[in-house]
Amino acid sequence: MKPISFNETRFIFESPDRGGGKHMPKVTQQYYEKKKEMIVEAAYQVCLKKPVEMVTISDVIAETGMSMGAIYRYYDGLDEILADMLKKLRQEYDYYDRIEELSNEKNLTFEEITYRVCDIIGEVMEKHLMDIQKINFDFASLAVNSPERMAKIMEGAAGQGITEKIGIYIFPKMVEAAMKQGYKMNGTPEEIGVFISAAFSGIEKCCILQANYSTGSLGVKVEPKAAFRTLAKSIILLFGGTVNE
Repeated sequence: MKPISFNETRFIFESPDRGGGKHMPKVTQQYYEKKKEMIVEAAYQVCLKKPVEMVTISDVIAETGMSMGAIYRYYDGLDEILADMLKKLRQEYDYYDRIEELSNEKNLTFEEITYRVCDIIGEVMEKHLMDIQKINFDFASLAVNSPERMAKIMEGAAGQGITEKIGIYIFPKMVEAAMKQGYKMNGTPEEIGVFISAAFSGIEKCCILQANYSTGSLGVKVEPKAAFRTLAKSIILLFGGTVNE
C-alpha cells in the first residue's frame, strides 16, 4: 500500500474548504474524492440490504469502518450521501444511453419504436431488479412518505429519471410516427401518456416486490421482459395500430 504523504495526513484532520478558498493540491483532491466514493459505495451496500427509508448514518458509518467525525469531514449528513448515491446510480443505469440512441434513430415505424423502447426497459429492469431497481423503488416510497426530504435529496442529484427521458425523447417520437402512418388514437396523447406511466409503475412495483420481498399484489410471478412486451402491444392498439404477434 502506498504511504500517505504528510499533506494527505494533514488533510484527513482538516475540514475541506467548500467555499472559494485556497486551491488544494491535486493529489489531495483525488484522495478526497476517493474517500467520498468509498462512503457512497458503503451507502449503496447498506441500501441493498434494507429499505432506503430505514437506513441511518450509523449504518453507513458501520459499513465504511470510519468514525462519525471522519464521515462528516466529507458529507454534511445522510441525505447528502444519498443524493450522491442517486446521482451515481443514474450515471451507471445502462438503459439511458440506449434510450438516447433510439431517440436519435431515423425512419423507424411506430411499431418499431414502441417494441424497442419496451424491450429495452424490460431487459434492463430484469437485469437490475435486485440492485438499482430495488433502490429506485425505495426512493419512490420515500417520496410518498417524506416528500420534503426526498425533494431535498433530489436537489443534490441532478439529472433525469427514466420516465422523464421517455416522456421527453421517446413519447413525442411515437406520436409523430403514429400520425405519419395515419393512425387514429383511441384517446388523447395525454390520456395515453398517463396510462403508459401508470402501467410502467405497476409492472415495476410487482416485479421489484416479488424479487426483493417475496410478495406481489397479483399473486402471480411477473417477468419484466414479458410484461413490457405486453405493454408494447397495448400501446400499439391504443394508438390505433394492429398487433400481429
